[in-house]
Amino acid sequence: MADLSVNIAGLFFRNPVTTASGTFGYGEEFLDFLDPARLGGIFTKAVTGSNREGNAYPRMAETASGMLNSVGLQNKGVDHFCREIYPRISGFDTNIIVNVSGSTVEEYIEVASRINELEKIPAIELNISCPNVKQGGMAFGTVPAMATEVTAAVRKVYTKVLMVKLSPNVTNIADLARAVADGGADVITLINTLLGMAIDAERRRPALSTVTGGLSGSAIKPVALRMVWQVHKAVKLPVIGLGGIMNATDAIEFLLAGASAVQVGTASFIDPAVSVKIVEGIEAYLDRHRIKSVSELTGALLTA
Repeated sequence: MADLSVNIAGLFFRNPVTTASGTFGYGEEFLDFLDPARLGGIFTKAVTGSNREGNAYPRMAETASGMLNSVGLQNKGVDHFCREIYPRISGFDTNIIVNVSGSTVEEYIEVASRINELEKIPAIELNISCPNVKQGGMAFGTVPAMATEVTAAVRKVYTKVLMVKLSPNVTNIADLARAVADGGADVITLINTLLGMAIDAERRRPALSTVTGGLSGSAIKPVALRMVWQVHKAVKLPVIGLGGIMNATDAIEFLLAGASAVQVGTASFIDPAVSVKIVEGIEAYLDRHRIKSVSELTGALLTA
């Protein structure tokens, strides 16, 4: 049997399949469908400095080959996470990685500092697709200088594995990857959702209360694959890829494009146990091709 384990920035994953932030809750919501120990890791839903109610309904809409969401980082804040959520999930036999979000550099620092104190959390994922309220709402992850600034600020207070999640809504994804690498990131995850919208023609109204939202699902896979490939070539940091992974073949394509691991997102809404099935599919692929280790697939795309 092939070795499914991967080492990413010194962090051991029993296999390269993890769950994407915002699609898997804190993991406990899926315990009726799978054992977290079957996965390489769980990326929690976003945690911010204080309570956020999220956006008004409707905030999810189905689209062709995907879905739009504008949930708005609904959560009860870092105090609640540390006091109520962490004790319930800290016993999961897998990597629990907290998605950290904020509207100011100071908020990112606050949340990262608090999570740094939690023994059973080995890494955080910095969500820099959030709007910077001090810069007129422009997302941190759309301007390289801002991406470097927030990454560097968190790096000063966070001592464990620092992952930074990139937004695809930029002109040159490689520039953003280099920016967060300069800021001290250990790992890059990409892509976050693409900006999109849907319209109810009969009502002549937008399908979402916020008009626009984040597009996910199989529709974005070609864009995500391209960006993972570009970032893998642009920086020396390990990459965790996501965006439209619905089955094991999709996951393998991301590994070939340069990812060391993958995140499964929207597919979990369709099949709550799909992430475990993807692990099994990757293992079958490795055995079929007589590949000894899954790490041999990373960046193994033949382009000539």
